[in-house]
Amino acid sequence: MPVLAQDRALNDTGQLGCFNASALDGTVSPAQPDPETAGFNRQDCTGGATAADAVGVLVKRGSSSLSGRDYTKISNGGADLPESAELGFDPPTWGCTRDNVTGLIWAVTWRRDSSLLDGRSVFTWFDSNASVNGGNAGSAGSASGCFGLALCNTSAFRDAVNGLAGDDRLCGATDWRVPTAPELESLLDLSSSNGPLLDGVWFPGSSSSDYWSGDNAPSFANGDGAWAVSFSFAGQQLFLKSTTARVRLVRTAP
Repeated sequence: MPVLAQDRALNDTGQLGCFNASALDGTVSPAQPDPETAGFNRQDCTGGATAADAVGVLVKRGSSSLSGRDYTKISNGGADLPESAELGFDPPTWGCTRDNVTGLIWAVTWRRDSSLLDGRSVFTWFDSNASVNGGNAGSAGSASGCFGLALCNTSAFRDAVNGLAGDDRLCGATDWRVPTAPELESLLDLSSSNGPLLDGVWFPGSSSSDYWSGDNAPSFANGDGAWAVSFSFAGQQLFLKSTTARVRLVRTAP
């Protein structure tokens, strides 16, 4: 099998606990930067951005509440905002979050206003593009489960958001898409066991639910499956395309 190159930087795992053969030795902190026992060196706990952040030496463009992550708030108008910015509906207020490591900009699913961008909506998986759907476009769904759409499916939601105009545009952009499964996994907080497993300070309103990726599952019978990512147990799940799940739209930072 050929080795595939990464097309963007990866987030760190978040691991700060160091282990010996049978137990936890300690957790990386300013007071204990290297709790590894002799013979159990070079663990993930003491290497990378998470450890650097935990001991206060990681240089960030923005901020985060998880060690090793680096986020910037993006306004509803598309501009960078200070960490103190608050959520809102008008162009100067916070509506999206940029991951400064991966270069991805994510919609913040905080809204509970029964609008198109209400974060409670769920969708079936549907994509008419034959180059990505594995020969099965999926389920067009119905009007039940989401707000403002005649058909609650992933493509209809993406297209409707990209069709918003003027000040209604999602963070000033019209190139939103359903993320790949690895992109969704880049948000996961692998250091926690309590969902939702991501940085809730920078992604408020998030759910421990499953979120659709745009990835078809080629091994699934009749091409009727696609991949979702669970934010309750931090892993990919294979679902029928007729299953309903949430969607967090993404775009690549210019």
